[in-house]
Amino acid sequence: MTEFDVIIIGAGASGVFMAYEFAKLDKGLKVCMIDRGSPISKRVCPIDGKKVKSCIHCKTCAIMNGFGGAGGMSDGKYNITNSFGGDLYTHTGRAEAIELMEYVDKVNLEMGGADAKLYSTVSTDLKAEALRYDLHLLDAKVRHLGTDRNRTILGNIYEYIEDRIDIRFHEEVQTVEKNGDIFTVTTDKGTYTCKKVAAAAGRSGSKWMSSLCESFGIETRSNRVDIGVRVELPAAVFEHITSKVYESKIVFRTKKYGDLVRTFCMNPYGEVVNENTNGIITVNGHSYADPALHTQNTNFALLVSNTFSSPFKDSNLYGESIARLSNMLGGGVLVQRFGDLTAGRRTNDHRLSQSFIEPTLKATPGDLSLVIPKRQLDDIIEMIYALDKIAPGTANYDTLLYGVEVKFYNSKVTVDDNLETSVEGLYALGDGSGVTHSLSQASASGVYAARVIAEQLK
Repeated sequence: MTEFDVIIIGAGASGVFMAYEFAKLDKGLKVCMIDRGSPISKRVCPIDGKKVKSCIHCKTCAIMNGFGGAGGMSDGKYNITNSFGGDLYTHTGRAEAIELMEYVDKVNLEMGGADAKLYSTVSTDLKAEALRYDLHLLDAKVRHLGTDRNRTILGNIYEYIEDRIDIRFHEEVQTVEKNGDIFTVTTDKGTYTCKKVAAAAGRSGSKWMSSLCESFGIETRSNRVDIGVRVELPAAVFEHITSKVYESKIVFRTKKYGDLVRTFCMNPYGEVVNENTNGIITVNGHSYADPALHTQNTNFALLVSNTFSSPFKDSNLYGESIARLSNMLGGGVLVQRFGDLTAGRRTNDHRLSQSFIEPTLKATPGDLSLVIPKRQLDDIIEMIYALDKIAPGTANYDTLLYGVEVKFYNSKVTVDDNLETSVEGLYALGDGSGVTHSLSQASASGVYAARVIAEQLK
């Protein structure tokens, strides 16, 4: 049985930055990080670059697991803001939350991101133009690393910590138990003991995190899921916006239902990709720093927030059921032209071939109205027409809609201001805790908790 001071469960954004901070603080602590995925250099999706429609359901998804977590294979957008992306500031205070995110940004620059541009959405002209149509642009600083540069940075962080932190890949944590002041962590490959456990399981570990909290009697809350589509259109349509702010977080309240719809994860000159969350295939987007990897399209998500009241408690199950319909009908992701959707007809191979837009993802042509509930679909259509007023061409007939995009919010774990649960010594970090749901805030939570634990164990 191997003994450690701290065990980090999960090598996503929060786990990686916690490990980095422990290595930098150099307090002589024995720290182990365990993840069921692979090192960043070996994270390769077997269908990446192949024109196939569906995921082949690997035992461990390389897109979602491994060093860097889901963010490691993303396009590396770090939004430095308290306005969205989580509630870390409720534990640290607003000023310290921003300081932590700026610290993470500094580390990324030092580790290979020095050429990455910092954008700001604080654009008076754009905000004023959006407001004319009741569209609300949220303020944030945005550092875009790009999928390619993001991997380079993570590789450099790995090299920095590999001799200081015991990192164990392809190992899955099965149970966590506590006896007195000591935790016992059992995996499929061994048993370890430690004084502190940091649960940083990320988005892909949502069900595992829920079971961990249940086993310890830790209170959790879950009542939100975001459902929508990924929009793909010619990059020129949004060029006047993306060239200034890169990622525009725009929120719109629909007139028909009063629901909130927002843009999310904008990828100028990027590509649409598959994503596997707990065996369910959804859609996402990437963009690259290297101009040689650019496409002629821009993609972004349109998401409708769904918050449920009693007696329904499992919002993620609702999102999963909708995504499963898409998987059932299309074997994975469906794609439909906006004009076909509004005309009430299915997109087929022939109609898709007539499109002026070249799809960047090989998805199954179909009918999203058979998958997405009417209310959410009406919201999305209304939002597209609203966006067309500030970005003419958004509502073009050939604009492509991929579905379903679902943003699962992990059950929000009850933690104190140190991110410690009601079980002394057990911490919940990053997106797996439900406290954060962005790269910047997840990473910042790892730094913050590492400093707290290092001080406690000094």
